Amino acid sequence: MGGLSLPHLLLAAVIILILFGGKGKISELMGDVARGIKSFKKGLSDEDSAPPKPAETAAPAKTIDHHGAAPAPTHDPNRVG
Repeated sequence: MGGLSLPHLLLAAVIILILFGGKGKISELMGDVARGIKSFKKGLSDEDSAPPKPAETAAPAKTIDHHGAAPAPTHDPNRVG
């Protein structure tokens, strides 16, 4: 119980060969990760530094003038006339 059998040892050997086998697989992997992080940061900084583009299809904004509007009539039930 809890001992290492032949399949466990073979699996550990395969994992060790994948990670440390060949010439510098870990350094290649870490280099790829670093390039990915660099390009991600560059993409974020490009979005922040780019000036906002004006909307080409948007209509100009309309304003509502409240100065010339008459006040809404109120109904007073006690008032005659």
